Amino acid sequence: MAPRPATRPDLRLGAALVAAKVTGVAIRRLGRGGGTAAPGLVADRIDPDLLGKIAGRLPRGAIVVAGTNGKTTVARMVADVLEAAGLAVAHNRSGSNMVRGVASALAERSSLGGDPLADAGVIEGDEAALPEIVRQVQPRVLLLNNLFRDQLDRYGELATVANRWRAALTSLGSDTVVVVNADDPTLAAITGRISARRLCFGLDESDPRLRLPSLPHAVDATVCGRCGHDLAYDALYSAHLGAWRCPACGNARPRLDVVGREIVLDGVEALRLAVDVSPPAETARRLDLAIAVPGLYNAYNAVAAVAAATAFGVPDDVVIAALGRFRSAFGRIERVVYRDRTLVMALVKNPVGFNEMLRMLTTATDGLTVPTLIAINDLFADGRDVSWLWDVDFELLADGTAPLFTSGIRGPDMANRLKYAGVASERIRPLPTDLATGLDAFVDALPAGETSYLLPTYTAMLELRRVLAARGAVEAFWRQ
Repeated sequence: MAPRPATRPDLRLGAALVAAKVTGVAIRRLGRGGGTAAPGLVADRIDPDLLGKIAGRLPRGAIVVAGTNGKTTVARMVADVLEAAGLAVAHNRSGSNMVRGVASALAERSSLGGDPLADAGVIEGDEAALPEIVRQVQPRVLLLNNLFRDQLDRYGELATVANRWRAALTSLGSDTVVVVNADDPTLAAITGRISARRLCFGLDESDPRLRLPSLPHAVDATVCGRCGHDLAYDALYSAHLGAWRCPACGNARPRLDVVGREIVLDGVEALRLAVDVSPPAETARRLDLAIAVPGLYNAYNAVAAVAAATAFGVPDDVVIAALGRFRSAFGRIERVVYRDRTLVMALVKNPVGFNEMLRMLTTATDGLTVPTLIAINDLFADGRDVSWLWDVDFELLADGTAPLFTSGIRGPDMANRLKYAGVASERIRPLPTDLATGLDAFVDALPAGETSYLLPTYTAMLELRRVLAARGAVEAFWRQ
C-alpha cells in the first residue's frame, strides 16, 4: 500500500504530536503510569485525524490485529516477526487498544512533523474500536483471530459486534489482505463477500485428545449464517471453532490457505506444530514451529501469526526463528518469582478463554493439583456483569485436590460459583477482596519453593502486576 505523502507542514498534526509527547513524558516522570492512552486522548482533541495521518505515512503499511481472545499475543508475535525481518515497528505493545491507545503508540514513534519513525505498524484493536481503527488506518493486512461473547454490557451480543465488523470490512479494497480464522463460522460469514483479498487459516488436527467431543454449553455460533440450520462439525477444537459445515444448505468452512496440524502440547511450558502454507498461485511449503507458549489456543495464535507474516511477505526462515524466540506477553502465562515462590499468571476474561485455560491446566497436571488464586474484578475493562462466571466449566475443578483461593472485588461471587461447581468446601479458601492483601495471604499459604497459578481478570491482573512491580518482582507492563 503506497504511503500518502505529506505536501506541506500540518500545523494541527504538529500541535497534537507536541501535546501527546509532553503528556506522555509528564505521566511517566510523575510516576502515574506509562502514558499509554492519555497522550492519544489529548492529541485527539487537537487533531482527530492524527491516527490516520501517521498510519498513512508508514512506508510498509500497517497490520491490524483483532479478536476476542489472543489479540495481544498475536500482535506481539507479528511485531517480533517484522522486527526480525529488519523492520522498525510501531506497535501498541502495552495492549492499550482503543483508538486513543493506538494514537498514543504511533505518536510516540513519530517526529513532530508527523513522519513515522518506523517502517510498519502492528496495531492491536479492541473489538468495539475496530471499525474506527480500520477506517482511519486502512491497513495493509487485517487479521481477525476469533469472535466470542465477551462483556455483554459493553459490546452487546455477538451478532452486534459481527455486524459492525462486517460494515467496517466494506471500506477495504483489493489492496488489503484480510487474514481470517475460517474455523470461526461467524468470521467466515462476514468475510465471504468482501472486496479485499481473503486469506483463511485454521487447524486440521487428527489427535482426538485435542478435539472436543461436543459443543460446550457456553458456545455462541451454532447455526448456519446462510440458512439458519444447526451446524455440524467434522472436528471441533475450541468453543465453536473447527471444521464446520451445514447439513442443510452445504455451506462449510472455506478452503484453508494456512493450516496448523501435528500439534504437540508440552503442559504449561510450550508447544510444537507444523504449519502448511499454500495460498492460491503460490508454492506450498511447511513451517515446523517450536514455541515457548502453551495450550491449543496458542497453536491458533501461532498459525494466525504465520498467516499474517505470509500476507506481509516475510520469509519463512525469519518467521520460524522469531516465533522460536517468542515469550508470552505480560499476564499471559507469565512466570514471576516472588518471595521464593513461582507464580504463573494467566489472564482470564470470558467463558471461552477461561474454559481453555482450565482445559490446559487440568490436562497438564491430570486434574488441578497446583494451588490457585482466582481474582475476579468487575470494573469497566472487565465488564460490570459477572454472570459470565456461570458459563465457565468450573466443574472441571471438582475432582482436583489443590486448594482454590479467591480474591478481587467479586471474590465472594467466585467462591460461591466454586461451591456450586461441586468443589469441596475445604478446598475453597476465600481471601480479602483487596488484591494486595489477598496476594500476601495467598503467598503466605504456599510453602517456600512452591509453584502456583494466578488466574485474574484484566484489571485484577494489572493490579496484581502493579503490586508485584512495586515490590521489585516484575517490570511495569508498559516498560516491557
